[in-house]
Amino acid sequence: MLLSHVPGYFKARRDALMKANSGAAFIFPSAEEANRNPDVGFPFRQESNFHYLGGFEEPDSALVLVPRGAKPGTHRTILFVRDRNVEKEMWEGERYGLDRAMSIFGADEAYLIADFATKLPELLRGCEKVFYRIGNAHWDNTVFGALETWRRSLGRSGKALPPVADPNEVIGEMRMFKSPEEIKLLRKACEITALGHKAAMKEVRPGMNEFEIEALVDYVFRKNGCKRLGYGSIVAGGQNAACLHYRDNNAPLNDKELLLIDAAGEYEYYTSDITRTFPIGKGFTEPQAQLYDLTLKAQLAGIAMAKPGATLPGIHKQVSEVLADGLLSLGLLKGKVDEVISTGALKRFYPHNTSHWLGIDVHDVGLYQKNGEPRPLEAGMSFTIEPGLYIQPGDQEIPEKYRKIGIRIEDDVVITATGCDVLSKDAPKLRADIEALK
Repeated sequence: MLLSHVPGYFKARRDALMKANSGAAFIFPSAEEANRNPDVGFPFRQESNFHYLGGFEEPDSALVLVPRGAKPGTHRTILFVRDRNVEKEMWEGERYGLDRAMSIFGADEAYLIADFATKLPELLRGCEKVFYRIGNAHWDNTVFGALETWRRSLGRSGKALPPVADPNEVIGEMRMFKSPEEIKLLRKACEITALGHKAAMKEVRPGMNEFEIEALVDYVFRKNGCKRLGYGSIVAGGQNAACLHYRDNNAPLNDKELLLIDAAGEYEYYTSDITRTFPIGKGFTEPQAQLYDLTLKAQLAGIAMAKPGATLPGIHKQVSEVLADGLLSLGLLKGKVDEVISTGALKRFYPHNTSHWLGIDVHDVGLYQKNGEPRPLEAGMSFTIEPGLYIQPGDQEIPEKYRKIGIRIEDDVVITATGCDVLSKDAPKLRADIEALK
């Protein structure tokens, strides 16, 4: 059963939001449909905040939350939806319509989206603040047109319109802390994604193409319940793995090279984010094993630090120190650990951060700092831990045996009361476990 059909699942979030922002109104337009090419659209996915608070999956819709009367913290939930249309439903599928917008999704009121512009001024009257994210010309014109209509209705009263604020920070702080239900969805997404990575480890052979493995991973995700991908998959063989955002996924796979896969399934709007790197042939070469073991050592050190009170920059510092020490031992860097980090020399091989928030979006919302300081980790926060090493093909200062190697190991964790739970632990990452699958 879809969680959007579970009574109270989304209402509790709306109640919490409106209780914390008494007197405010919130406006969440749906995501827009986009054409891939004439007459063919991209698959539709609802805007994340809209989904988080409403669960309604149709385009051409809007969710509006407004205070209810004078009682603080109470509110009305209004959905604007498409009308039922027998002819269009024959081509595009059944629509919920007004009645089911209320009966299934718990809206107090429902109106046609065609009436949004005329109804909105009435709904906003009396609000002390309006939360709406600016950035879409169509919706911006409608929302600010409604505010202008309201302003005109004030005449010469001397009253000012309420301020308009971006809701992302407010919603982000709610979405930052995952409920037990959300953790179950993240765990499920990770379990399915791990199946895809294991399938790739078992099936990959020299002579295959990156797109064959991409198709396999995609199949496993969808077969096991993921409606869509969490993001565009990276399937990078050999030197392509040294490109952090490689997207072509169309090169042949060669023996004695590594394959880096950064791919994830999205399960009921919650995504995992897992990266594994493994041999295309039977096993790791010695240089590959050296860099892989170093990356894994750094990652395990980062996971060990993930507990309440720690910070993401603190985890990144620990990971960076392990990588720097290892690269110095291999002779790929010169100097001292602190020096190669402070001067930026390490970024030559490790240019990105170690972690980002994870949830409904792969780079999920939520503040990384509070009062100018890195925020301490708390139970319910979910994020990635993903160190990597990338040796560029043309780096002539590096011994040839290390060139063209790209390695990243990425897991998803959620903070618990005493440490962290590695949600993606089913995806093998010890060299012995990987090679046993070959």
